[in-house]
Amino acid sequence: MNRKLTHVFRGIAVALALASAPAFADDPVKIGFVVKQPEEPWFRDEWRFAEQAAKEKGFELVKIGAENGDKVLNAIDNLKVQHAQGFIICAPDVKLGPSIVAKARINHLKLITVDDRLVDGNGKPIEGVPYTGISAVNIGKQVGQAIAEQIKARGWNPAEVGALRVSFDQLPTARDRDDGAVEALLASGFPKANIFNAPQAKSDTENAFNASSIAITQHPQFKHWVAFGMNDEAVLGAVRAAEGRGVNAANMVGVGIGGSNSALNEFAKGQPTGFYGSILISPKRHGYDTSIQMYDWIKSDKAPPIITLTDGRLITRSNAAEVRKAMGL
Repeated sequence: MNRKLTHVFRGIAVALALASAPAFADDPVKIGFVVKQPEEPWFRDEWRFAEQAAKEKGFELVKIGAENGDKVLNAIDNLKVQHAQGFIICAPDVKLGPSIVAKARINHLKLITVDDRLVDGNGKPIEGVPYTGISAVNIGKQVGQAIAEQIKARGWNPAEVGALRVSFDQLPTARDRDDGAVEALLASGFPKANIFNAPQAKSDTENAFNASSIAITQHPQFKHWVAFGMNDEAVLGAVRAAEGRGVNAANMVGVGIGGSNSALNEFAKGQPTGFYGSILISPKRHGYDTSIQMYDWIKSDKAPPIITLTDGRLITRSNAAEVRKAMGL
C-alpha cells in the first residue's frame, strides 16, 4: 500500500475516534464485543467481565465470535442493524485494520480494540483507534527473567541449556513477547547461540508440540531445556515435546503467558511438570474496563485513552490461587 493510502486510513481512524456525538440521556446503550476465538478461556473471561460492566451500567452487551475477516465485517454490519453505538474487538487478523476502521466509520460505530492492535497496510499501528493491550515486550521480559532465575536456582550451567523460542511471528504481539523474553535471557548472561526458533504453523498446543519436537531432535547435545512462547498453550506444547524426548521435569523450565485454565490444570497435577509458571494477565481490565470506557464514550462523549497497557504477575503451583484471588479471578 502506498504512503498516500496509508495516510488516508490513519485519517479515517482519527475521524472515527472523534466523529460520533454522545447518545441522548434516554437512549438505550448497546455495545458489541467481538472476539476472534470465542471458545478460548481468555475471551470467555473477557466477555464475563464485560457482562459485569453491562449489569452495573445498564447497557446491552452483544457478544460475537468472529474467526475470520468475513465474519468480522458481517458482525459490524449486524451491530449496526441492532442499533449498537459502538463495539470492542479483538480481530482474528490485525491486518484487517483498515477494513474494520472503514466499516465502523460507515456504520457510525465507535471502536475500541483490545488484546491485538490493528495495523495499516504497511504493518504500522493505526494510531487513531483506542487500544487496550498488554505491554508485550515487558510481559516477555517477565517470562525471560523467571526462566533465568530458575536456571540460576537449579545450578544449571547455561552452556548445557537449550532454549526454545516457540514463535508465531506473523502476530506482532507474539513476536514482541518472544523478543522480550530473549532480551531478558541475554541480559542474564544466557548464550545467544543456545536459543532456537521453533515456528508454529498455528497458535495452538499441537503445532507448538510439532515445532518443538523438531528443534529438540536437532539439538540432542543439551542436558536441560527451557521454553517460552506467546501463550500457555505454546509452552505446554514445548513441555510435552520435551517429555517425549525424555526430558523430565527436573530438566525442563517452561514459562507461559496468560494464566489460562491450561496452566491451572498443569499446576493441579499430582507431580510438578516442566511447566514451571505463567505470567497471569487480568482479563478483567480487558473486558470490564474497555466496556466501561465504551459506555462513557457513548453516553458522555468521554473518549478513552488512545493506548492503555496492562501488565501481569508470575504464577506457579505454589501461589496461583492467591494471585488469582488478588486479581479478581
